[in-house]
Amino acid sequence: MTQKRLLLGACLLYFVSAAASYAYFSSQAVTSTTNQVTTGNDGSLVIDPAAPRTEACPLNGILYTVKEREIWEKRRPLAVMVENSPDARPHSGLNRSDIVYEAVAEGGVTRFMPIYLCDAARSDVVVAPVRSVRTYFIDWVSEYGATPLFAHVGGANCSADKLPSGHFGPCKTDKRAQAIEQLGQYGWRYAKGNDLDQFSIGAPTYIRNETRTGKPVATEHSVEARLNRLYQVGADRGWTNLDPKGVDWTENFVPFKFKTEATVDQRGTVATISHDFWSGYKQFDARWDYDAAANLYKRSTGGEPHLDLDTGEPLTAKNVVIIVTKELSSIDELKHSLYATAGQGEALVFQDGQAIEAKWSKKDRLSRMVITTKKGEPVAFNPGRIWLAVVGLNTPVAY
Repeated sequence: MTQKRLLLGACLLYFVSAAASYAYFSSQAVTSTTNQVTTGNDGSLVIDPAAPRTEACPLNGILYTVKEREIWEKRRPLAVMVENSPDARPHSGLNRSDIVYEAVAEGGVTRFMPIYLCDAARSDVVVAPVRSVRTYFIDWVSEYGATPLFAHVGGANCSADKLPSGHFGPCKTDKRAQAIEQLGQYGWRYAKGNDLDQFSIGAPTYIRNETRTGKPVATEHSVEARLNRLYQVGADRGWTNLDPKGVDWTENFVPFKFKTEATVDQRGTVATISHDFWSGYKQFDARWDYDAAANLYKRSTGGEPHLDLDTGEPLTAKNVVIIVTKELSSIDELKHSLYATAGQGEALVFQDGQAIEAKWSKKDRLSRMVITTKKGEPVAFNPGRIWLAVVGLNTPVAY
């Protein structure tokens, strides 16, 4: 009889505990929904569509929720080097970036540098295929707080041959193009630096997925990076929104100016924008088709729509900027290129179906690029992705 009473008491205690637990976690779920953001099974934010979007992204002006801002304000900009050979397409993650830079690496083949901060706050992003760095991209990304997180797979370096004596011969790479050595000089490299080279980190932050496009590709086209893991590596090294000395990356950052989008009746009729990077290298040309209803530009390259691997949607931008500057090609036996990144030059800005003749200027590596109208007034961008394509002098742009 005593054993039956004990068993009955245990069962009663179990059901009471279960009911209490259910009530507690249900109340927590209600509270989370009330706060407008919950966390999905994959760790991403589940945003209530009714949540107010009041927080402007410092990179491109898009409005986000408070919860998204609370994530990105504890981070710093993260740039990733992404290649653009035909075997690299379609790409992953470019449509989740806040800003994109594009320029030739060598041989007429362009490379992208997407920069992430705000949109990446809502969920993890896979970026691919990651490739090596060139010096001019370092100059451009340095204006995002002097020490942004910087992801890549190696980069242009001395590349000297080892001699039979065991010593090394002369560098094959022009000193001006030695990106890895420059990263060391700037203090970005090594175990505690903001430079997130794949060769110093490895899996699972970076993985090689040689069937990422659905067909086998060479290993150099296969590297995927996961942004949440990159951010964690950066945080472990002491690089959050604060650097290891406690300085916020925004301290000297100058954001672009933003405006309200043009209404439908104010939008222009510039329907297409097209240009090569190198004459005759049609696999890497760019064409942007203006979608007047959505007020954005859809990208094609090599004569085909430039699609995102994960969504199948075209790559898009709210603002397309053509930066015209001095380009030096094949400056060494490895055919490296160089661009003038400091100084000033001509530019074209496309937004709202309109073309704006503009100028760019940048004092030095750490200074912000300033884009102004011919009258010297800062160009105000539409909130949304800004795509900056850098081309050589006298490159024709049709629109």
